[in-house]
Order: sequence, then C-alpha cells, then structure tokens
Amino acid sequence: MSGTGMLGHEFDFEKFRLRRFVERLIELDEVEIHEEPVALTAMSAMIEKSPKALLFKQAGPERHEVVAKVAASRKRLVAAFDATPATVYDEMLKRFANPKKSVVVPSDEAPVHAVKITGESVDLTRLPFHPQHEFDGSCYISSGIDYVNDPVTGRSNVGSRRLSLRNRTQAGTNITAPSDLKRIYEACAKRGERLPITFTIGTHPLDFFAATTRQQGDEYHMVSTMRGESAPFVKSLTNDILVPADAEIVLEGYLDERGYCEPEGPYGEYMGYYGAIHMDPVFTCTAITMRKDVLHQTLQHGSAFHLDQTDAACMTALRLEATAMRVLRGVVKEPIAVSSRSLSGGSGTMRVSMRQHRHGEARNAMLALFGAMLHLKSIYVFDEDIDVTDDRQVEWAMGTRFQADEDIVMVTGMMGMTMDPSLKGRRTGAKAGFDCTRPFGRGHEIIYTRCAAKTFDGPARFQNVEQALEAGPLFYSHLVEAVGSTDGREVAAALDALREQGRLGRDRDGRYHLTQATPGSTGLVGDFYHDPNHGV
Repeated sequence: MSGTGMLGHEFDFEKFRLRRFVERLIELDEVEIHEEPVALTAMSAMIEKSPKALLFKQAGPERHEVVAKVAASRKRLVAAFDATPATVYDEMLKRFANPKKSVVVPSDEAPVHAVKITGESVDLTRLPFHPQHEFDGSCYISSGIDYVNDPVTGRSNVGSRRLSLRNRTQAGTNITAPSDLKRIYEACAKRGERLPITFTIGTHPLDFFAATTRQQGDEYHMVSTMRGESAPFVKSLTNDILVPADAEIVLEGYLDERGYCEPEGPYGEYMGYYGAIHMDPVFTCTAITMRKDVLHQTLQHGSAFHLDQTDAACMTALRLEATAMRVLRGVVKEPIAVSSRSLSGGSGTMRVSMRQHRHGEARNAMLALFGAMLHLKSIYVFDEDIDVTDDRQVEWAMGTRFQADEDIVMVTGMMGMTMDPSLKGRRTGAKAGFDCTRPFGRGHEIIYTRCAAKTFDGPARFQNVEQALEAGPLFYSHLVEAVGSTDGREVAAALDALREQGRLGRDRDGRYHLTQATPGSTGLVGDFYHDPNHGV
C-alpha cells in the first residue's frame, strides 16, 4: 500500500508496519506462534516463559490477533535497524546525527483510518487489555505511544505510556515521573483545561526508540529520524494531533481537567518492582481508528527475573550502548566493546572493554560515562581480551585482575534514576566503578596472559628446532607448530640436545632462545629477575 503526502512524498505504508516486521521476525525464527484460542488471563504467563516474541492468533473472546515482545532481544532490535550486531551502534548514531522531517498525508490515504469508531460506538472494553502482573491495579495495554501538543508553545511531545482499563470510554495512565508530558498536563490542569492526547497501539520498534528519545523542536519528527526517512503522519479525527498513518490502531481523546484525581496502579515497572499506587489523570477516549486487518501489540514489562527479555530493558540497553561508544570515543583511544546489562533493568550496569594506551584511561572512561549517563550505577572496565558479553570471562577477570582496596572507584552525590528503589526517594546517590584491567603496560607478560589450549595448524615453516630458534625466540608450542610436529616429544628432545651443547636459553616469559650457556644448563636471557613477584 502506498500514498502521496501533502508535499508530494511517496510512501510505502507497509515498510514500517508492525505486521511486516513480525513477518520478518518469523523468518528469523524469533516468533512463537499460537494458533489456538488463548484467554487474556493466560497471555502474560506465556509471554514471560518464552524467550521469543509471541504471536497470538486468537486472543480473548473477540479472537484478537496480538503480538508480544517484538523488541525484547538484541537480535530483534538489530533487525529493526536493518543492521548487523557490528554496525547497529553506528547506524543508530548516524540516524541521530541526520534528522528527518515527518510529512502529513490525507485521512483517506492513511491505513490506520480504514476503520473509524466515534461517539457512542467507542468501546475500550472490546480491546485486548489483559492482566500483566499479579498485583497490578487493572488490566492493561502496555504498548501505548502518546502524542500531545503543548497548548502554550505548540510544540509536539511524544512519549510512551501504559493504559489501565476503567470502562467503555475511560482508562487510567501514568504521568507521575518527571517528563515533558507531566509539565504540560500540570499546566493545563492548573488552568482548568483538558489536554488532548492521542495514543498509537501497534507500531514498529523504531517508533518506541523515537518515543523515548528527547529532541529539540517538534518530537513527532523523531519518528522519521529513527526510521531514517520521512514518515507519513495523519491528523487525528477528534483533535489536532498528528500520529503515524501506518500504525495499527489509534486511541484519540483527552486527559481531563481534574488533574491528579484518581488512583492508578500498582503496576510492575521496568526495574522489576511494582510502582506504587498513586493519583493520576483519567484518559477519556473520543475515537478509535485502526487498520482493517489490525494487529494488536503488548509488551513484556517489569518481569523481575526476566528483565533481559523485556522490551524496555532491551531497547534501553541498546540506546545506552550506542551512547556509551560515542562518549568513549571522545575520551579513550581504543574502546573495544560495551554491554549494558539488561538483567539490571537495561540501564544500571555497564561493562566496557578497551585497549589501554595511557595510565588511568580505565578510570577516565568510568568518570566520563557516569557524567554523561545518569542512569548508570556501576561500570566494570576490562582489557581488550575479555568478551564483555560472556559472564564466564567477566567473572574470571573479576577474580584475577581486581583488588577491592585498589580497584574500586566510588563517586557520591551524583544524580540517579528516579525509578531506582535503592535510592529510597533521594535525588542523588553513589556510583561505583570496578577496574578489572591488568597493570598498565604489563599485559604482554606471561603472568598476565590468560591460558588456554593451543590449536595447531598451518604448514611447517622450518626443518628443525635449531632453524626455528635462529629466526627468533619462541614458546614451546609455537616451536612445535613451526616445525610441523603432530607429536611434540621430539621437540622437547631437540631442546635438551641444545641444552647439553650449551646453546639453549630462556627468558623471563619462558620463550626459548639460541644463546651461549654452560653445557648441560639452561641459560637465563634478559632481565630475568626484574619482578620479585614473577615466581622465581
């Protein structure tokens, strides 16, 4: 399906459609499909248990088609950016650096206006709101992206909010955390005014990245920026708010003028704890529009021991990693990799690997990241030989390269994340850096080199051990490989023959040399005793 915008843009309304993205995930074997009818009460437990995205073909008595967790893995997010794991950071940063403009299309071209429900026909109770956590205050739609215009400045604002079902036309929502929407709404309530608002339900993951990224000017353009091209928008039916014309479903309405008047929550939040019940505004729905073959969407949100499989944590982790690489490239010479740990909520813990070129680079990296990214609570820095995504390698480096009295960097009085329950309501807290790198300049020494089996391959380069050592010092296994041995014992015997001739030496790291020595003894080459802790 295609259309033409008001400025002559041609649009493929299927390119960034949620349904098309789900089809791609199915090709990648990232989707668990349920053809059988599924009760709304059964959905969340099924979503939590599976590491994959889930497609319910017949959800609830209305037999809705609902997809869950489309953004809840790194593989799915890489696919959303049409990138590879190696290029996804640069692809994201490139899009941030090249803003795009959204374009308005007529209502009759917008797929999301194919079905229009207004007036007394509006009925939120027929949508797949479903129970999500044991102690939640109601059933929820968790995939809402909200669009508003500031009545004072005219500037558009985009965010991401849940909706809790109240009745046919009303839902609760959450606007307690500091945000532009909270500021805009509080000003409206103070003036006794309603705030028009429109929610999209069922969108491409890139739209969620746009909704959770702040920018100067009208934020609805961020959708285009994240997509990397102009996005088609359409004006809502019952208010003047623009929303993506290729969304699956739209809920139009307003936040009423009474302010924070009704209790909402508790709700399982993205840190894995419940957000407390609190007073919030009420959303009144004035119109529902949708595609003819609408695909509903839900997220996995706030599952304490599955945070690495929640949409929010995975998206947050990827965004923070891209930001961290940008920060590090301006501070250290050779950053290698970063990993934001989704199990800590996607934003609290980061691992960094780097090749150090100067004393103190690891600590400079920590402080730069803490200063630039207030959500970070702890940072672990490793050498370039550690894969920061591999828990086994990370724990090994922690156990062998870290001393608490020397390698912890503690910073206090820093801004934290308001949703962190360990802050106990404070605005500032402490952050800790863990320097798990080898002593600078000594990484090449044998006692700081990790040990593992040698894989022998390649043709013989020398006819015998003596010829190999004439070319330069070698470790024993490298000698074995150099002469093409598949045994190794004859190499040990050849070394002993050189020892008996007084021609064999070894350096402090254990490499063999041709040198002058006492016949029958191994000569010591170089500054063998320089390090008293070397073990000799």
